[in-house]
Amino acid sequence: MCSAPSAARSTATPASPPAPAGPATADHVVAHTLLNCLLREVAGPEHQTAVADGHLLLRLPRGGTLLRVRLRRASLIGAHRFTGPATEQRGSVWAELSWRQLAERVHRELELRTGVRNDEFLDQVASSHAGTTAALAARQPDAAGREGADRYLDSEQSLLFGHRFHPTPKARTGAPRDWDRYAPEARARFALRHLAVRRSRLRQEVTGPAAAAAFDRMGGVPEGYALLPAHPWQYGMLKDHPALRAALGRGDVLDLGPRGPEFAPTASVRTLYDGRDFLKFSLNIRITNCLRKNAEYELAGAVALSRLLEPVAADLAARFPGAELLREPGYRTLDLGSRELAEGFGVIVREGLGARLAPGLTALLAAAVADEYPTGGAQLSRLLAGAGPDRALAWWNAYLRLLVPPVLAAYFDHGVVLEPHLQNVVVGVDEEGMPRQVLLRDLEGTKLLPGHHAAALAALAPDVARAMRYDPERGWNRVVYCLVVNHLAEMLAALADRHPRLEPRLWCAVRRELAARCAAHGAPPALRALIAGAPLPAKANLLTRWERKADRHAGYVRIGSPLGSDLLCEAARTEPWSTPR
Repeated sequence: MCSAPSAARSTATPASPPAPAGPATADHVVAHTLLNCLLREVAGPEHQTAVADGHLLLRLPRGGTLLRVRLRRASLIGAHRFTGPATEQRGSVWAELSWRQLAERVHRELELRTGVRNDEFLDQVASSHAGTTAALAARQPDAAGREGADRYLDSEQSLLFGHRFHPTPKARTGAPRDWDRYAPEARARFALRHLAVRRSRLRQEVTGPAAAAAFDRMGGVPEGYALLPAHPWQYGMLKDHPALRAALGRGDVLDLGPRGPEFAPTASVRTLYDGRDFLKFSLNIRITNCLRKNAEYELAGAVALSRLLEPVAADLAARFPGAELLREPGYRTLDLGSRELAEGFGVIVREGLGARLAPGLTALLAAAVADEYPTGGAQLSRLLAGAGPDRALAWWNAYLRLLVPPVLAAYFDHGVVLEPHLQNVVVGVDEEGMPRQVLLRDLEGTKLLPGHHAAALAALAPDVARAMRYDPERGWNRVVYCLVVNHLAEMLAALADRHPRLEPRLWCAVRRELAARCAAHGAPPALRALIAGAPLPAKANLLTRWERKADRHAGYVRIGSPLGSDLLCEAARTEPWSTPR
């Protein structure tokens, strides 16, 4: 099959209808995520794709399969919108494939391509389908009219489908009844399990008294003890551990039962919020790729990073008003001589929104704003309901000015690799839905470049320092992937769904903002290459899952960039709309 010109090099964005008013079916969502991954990681890099007659075609050359799916909208970066089922060429006809049949075709192609067997893959795709089906079944009525904290929590809990470039975004272990009780999609609310721990058996580190107060405010404990909150799901999985049973028998740990304020799960499932503080717990369940537990080096690393990043965060906030970093100033856990219990009961406290959100703004999770489907009140079709192209451009320019400068300044000026993917950014919007603030969260993925932080890294425990260090190439790949490919491209796609002809101008605005930062940072070569249209790093979620690697060892594939095309910006200049600055 001859490849058509890359969508990333074309300036012709076909007119298409806006995103559909409601979510797709679980069958189609699972099929579309598999097709996204095939396009990005397998068929695209091997030039086995074409766009023709309103369809995307993908060839799986080793398995001898030609796939086709109808396009709802073509994308300049190749992140197309699909509609309907996947089909397979059989002779002269196109036969519809179920999501399971498509997964089997993917399974065969990857085994032939890599020489690696993966007997888990099909079961994990099935698990993701079951998770998507359960999320749709638990979907609440429209929440666009909610206010304040309710709108924020709705945005955290509205992600029914997960990452659209991950082959199994809703794969998970654990009993369905527990997911019904604790999942964000189920709009769960529950009290924590409170443990009173003798202070000699408690390990904690805090940057100041406020972090300890986040734990202690939840309830009283006997003299000589400290409060350790536990996720009730995790407590149920660890309650019969011999070391814990022995500590309960000795009175070193007292089980006070469920009590205190109710918490709600955020999009990550294991991070909970009660309106004042975020608590990041361990959960011994697999979500997508990994068991979601706080390793010991991550507990210590969160507090160490909060200390090290304080001057960096203050500098960025001063230079770029509207940009804030949510600190993680403390952790607590059991100290019973068991690594399993120390990690299993480790809980990190993260600042609540009230610590950084500007007065009068409503916080919304960026992933919910950019969601492909309007499953919650935060999605852009709701946020900009009735807005024309000029308003969309103004929104986009305001958003770029908030997000791009602090992320690049952190890297080039401070040697800090932030991880601003969609689930790590909270957007503060005003009453008209315009972005006025971005809050960057979750220090787990934040890393330091040794050239800037050699002394600080040398002072840390070796396992903590290793997990906190990135070399410049790895760090730059992470910044570009999270900022451009994962975040800006997906937010831009949500805008382009409403105004398809606007897509070239939206990418030109990205290029213009990057060019301004390039000049501000002395034109570093890596940033010049990005602006010139060098291929972009995209995280290889499908290949990582296939090879059963830990998420931290995920590699990147290179995808075409729309940023360097002079034709793109020429097309943008011919459009009738102005470009507000």
